[in-house]
Amino acid sequence: MGDATLLYGDGGTGKSLVALQLAVASATGTNWLSQSTRAGSVLYLSAEDDEDELHRRLNDVTRAAGVRFPDLHDFTLRSLAGEDALLGTFPNRTGKLVATGLFREIEAEEFITEPKLIVLDTLNDLFGGDENDKAQARQFIQLVRGLALRIGSAVVLLARPSKSGMAAGGGDSGSVAWSNSVRSRLYLTRDKHGDYEPDPDVRVLTTMKANYGPKGGELRVRWTKGAFEPVGANAASGEDITAKTERVFLKLLKVYNANGQRVNKNGGPNYAPTVFAQDADAEGVRKEAFAKAMKDLLTAKKIETGTERVSGRNRHYLVEVSQTQADTPAPAA
Repeated sequence: MGDATLLYGDGGTGKSLVALQLAVASATGTNWLSQSTRAGSVLYLSAEDDEDELHRRLNDVTRAAGVRFPDLHDFTLRSLAGEDALLGTFPNRTGKLVATGLFREIEAEEFITEPKLIVLDTLNDLFGGDENDKAQARQFIQLVRGLALRIGSAVVLLARPSKSGMAAGGGDSGSVAWSNSVRSRLYLTRDKHGDYEPDPDVRVLTTMKANYGPKGGELRVRWTKGAFEPVGANAASGEDITAKTERVFLKLLKVYNANGQRVNKNGGPNYAPTVFAQDADAEGVRKEAFAKAMKDLLTAKKIETGTERVSGRNRHYLVEVSQTQADTPAPAA
């Protein structure tokens, strides 16, 4: 609330659908993918989909949420498809961003309806500048953050990652100023392990940045009859995601060590989070979540670095601390 979040996702992954479900949940005070929401009015601007497509999607989303169209009296949905959807441009050589008439229209609507959530879909259509220009990126984020700050709403800005961003696993695009200028960033991806995709309908929503919370949290969802539904550990009665990630980390560590396959905490080809995320028994946990689990397990002294002699050299690897060892008090000084 009172700030902007970037939601990245490649074309066809369903980021617009995820955002539409969030909008409906917020407008009706219902849960979003088993997460609670703050009820209030919502403003959703789509620069990609026409009215018919939005209506079809909304029909599926309301059905999945168990609400009706009349329940959306606090929901403003507008299609900008085929229109000039730019919110800010750089018309002269000063390098200073200029807000467009459309942005001023949104501002006016904001003061009338006081939305708790504003969704802007997508950055590629709304930003009239060079995404690789740090100054321009920062100015645009400050422009949309202003919408959030003025009335304390949450602004979610959808965007597509670059090929390099997807390859690196970060899911971002353009200048680092985009990510640095927001307080949180989410990334929606397919559930793929290399070229292997166990279920083409499953998506993973990962917290890539969170100034006011932990990074690396994940929501696993499956597309079902036009909407996403939580699956596995994200279901309402399921296992806590942090507990699950630590459990899977320890499970794999035990298996790898039993087989003589060593993993470490420092990086390289044997970096534990990378190796475990590619394992068929990873249960959908991704590298970022494994990295956080590893750090937490080290802090809690549930795992530690062991050393063995191989070819005349010391090799360091991760090993689980036995319960007996963990419970043994340190000797008195």
